[in-house]
Amino acid sequence: MRKSFNGSRRKPLAATIVIAAGLLFSGGGYAVATNVVESSVAPEYTAEQISEGRKLFLANCASCHGLNAESTAAGPSLIGVGAAAVDFQVGTGRMPGQGSGPQLPKKKVQFTEDQISLMAAYVASLAPGPAIPEAQYLEATGDASHGGELFRINCAMCHNAVGAGGALTEGKYAPSLEGSSAKHIYEAMVIGPQNMPVFNDANLTPEDKQDIITYLAYIDENGSAGGYELGSLGPVAEGLFVWIFGLGLIIAITVWLGAKSN
Repeated sequence: MRKSFNGSRRKPLAATIVIAAGLLFSGGGYAVATNVVESSVAPEYTAEQISEGRKLFLANCASCHGLNAESTAAGPSLIGVGAAAVDFQVGTGRMPGQGSGPQLPKKKVQFTEDQISLMAAYVASLAPGPAIPEAQYLEATGDASHGGELFRINCAMCHNAVGAGGALTEGKYAPSLEGSSAKHIYEAMVIGPQNMPVFNDANLTPEDKQDIITYLAYIDENGSAGGYELGSLGPVAEGLFVWIFGLGLIIAITVWLGAKSN
C-alpha cells in the first residue's frame, strides 16, 4: 500500500493537479478579496466623470505624476492612493506643488469643487484606495472627551495637545489644525499625507475619527479656560514668557523700590 501511494504521488499528473488546485484557490481568494476591497473603499463613478477627470489630470498633473499616474522623477505614483488623497491634496491647495522642499505648504485652492471631484474620480478608477469619507462621520456630534483622549495619544506629539501645530526635523512641521474642515481632517487620518502616519479603520474606527473631529471643533469654538493662550504652544512658551516678562517685571519693581528708598 505504501509503495503504491508513493508511486501515485510522484506521477506528473498528480503534481499538475495539485498545482492547478493551488492556483485556483489562491487566484479565487485574491479575486474575492479584491472585490471586497473595491466595494468597501472605491466609490462608483460614471465613465463620463472618469473621462473628464483624466482630461484635467493630463492638463495639470501628468507633467509630474506621469501620463498614467505611474510616477516620474518629479512626482510619486498615484495608483492606489484613492479619491481621498486627491481631495485632500488639491482641496487644501497643496497640489499642484509650486516647488520642491521639505513638505508642501497649504495655499490657495486652484480648482473648483467639481474639478477636484472629477480628478478624484479618475485617480480612484486606477486602483482601490481610500474613498472620500461619508458625511455622517464629518458631523461634530461625537464624544469630544473621547476624541480628546485619542488625539492626545495619537496626534499631540506632533500637532500639540490642542492642534496648534509644531516643528519637526529637517524643516518639516506639523501644521496647525485650527479652522481645518472636518473632511480634510478625516482624509488626513486615512491617507497619512507627507510626514503623517496612516490611521486606518483598524487603528481608529470611523467613530473614533468622528470623535477626534468633534474634539477639534470644540477647541475651535471654545477659548482657553486658563487665560491668554500664548499661541497654545505649551509649557516651553509659557515658561519663557514667565522668565522674560514675569521675572523681568519683578526685577524692575525691585530696582524702582531701591532707587526710591535712596
